[in-house]
Amino acid sequence: MSKYITYFGSYADKQSPSLYAYEFDEATGRLTFIESLSGLKDPTFIAIDEARQLLYTYSQAVAGEASGTGLTYKIDPVSGKLSGIGEQPTSEPAATHINLDHAKRQALMVSYGGGTVSLFPLQEDGTIGPVADKVHHQGKSVVQGRQDSAHPHSIYTDPSDQFVIVPDLGLDKLIVYRLDRDNGKLQPHDEVAVAPGSGPRHFAFHPALPYAYVIQELSSTVTAFTYDRQNGKLTEIQSITTLPADFEGTSSTAEVQISPCGSYLYGSNRGHDSIVVFSIDKDSGKLSLVQHQSTLGQHPRHFSLTPSGSYLLAANKDSNSVHVFRVDKESGKLHTTGEHISIAQPTCVRFFKQG
Repeated sequence: MSKYITYFGSYADKQSPSLYAYEFDEATGRLTFIESLSGLKDPTFIAIDEARQLLYTYSQAVAGEASGTGLTYKIDPVSGKLSGIGEQPTSEPAATHINLDHAKRQALMVSYGGGTVSLFPLQEDGTIGPVADKVHHQGKSVVQGRQDSAHPHSIYTDPSDQFVIVPDLGLDKLIVYRLDRDNGKLQPHDEVAVAPGSGPRHFAFHPALPYAYVIQELSSTVTAFTYDRQNGKLTEIQSITTLPADFEGTSSTAEVQISPCGSYLYGSNRGHDSIVVFSIDKDSGKLSLVQHQSTLGQHPRHFSLTPSGSYLLAANKDSNSVHVFRVDKESGKLHTTGEHISIAQPTCVRFFKQG
């Protein structure tokens, strides 16, 4: 069984711990504290380059600052401790999501509040370079107060690294760009509309088959697509609720991930406070309900499956907890282990294999 350094982002002011490192042992399912860093405001999302042993996040602007900061840390592969090696203005006061292309040549960020998508080349040492391109989304959709303007919520490159997909919660669209590395540009390519009022939030490509999935915050649904990798085209094939049929409360979704084997899709419900598990039909890409598992806390803003697919760690922001679940690889179902840790307002879970 493997051991992973597990990094957690969170909501926090600069005076409080905000970026955490723990060791996760798959043999025992236990998390052991390594360190926490302060001096960052709301580093809510994390990206990792395992080959170069680098971690990327951001710190939001505080009063008097016009821009937040993109941050690069070196990971000690044995201890898991972090050393800051780079800082770069994000071009926006607040970032919402950060990701890397598969070639690890670009860092991509979105700003929910600013309505922008930004592209940053990575330098030879892996640190984030100055912004190369910045695109402003325009428009609105039907839900007053949530969709009065554009709100890009996350960003992903496709398996070929040719196209970039941005779910925009405010527009009810997936905005697709062609990634022009030579000129450091995001070229408009396509726009894919989802049902009005859905609020697309996070996105996942199937690891092997030509399918993709978006989880939708406002409607608590997952929409499945076929994906034409050559042409960067998404075609909707199904939309399915993430909630039990008899649920009558208020809930919204957050994260979506697919098991490494490609057989199961997992999504988080905030309000119902659960992980929904679907099986994936490999012939059609369509989803079928398997399970709703309580996250044993409130507001599961994020979760991650371990790279082996053996465990899922759920970050419950409003109850300041992370709970560990074992994955039954035959059925996809989650089982409680009793293991959990306390972290103030956790928002992201990322793994680095300890070596």
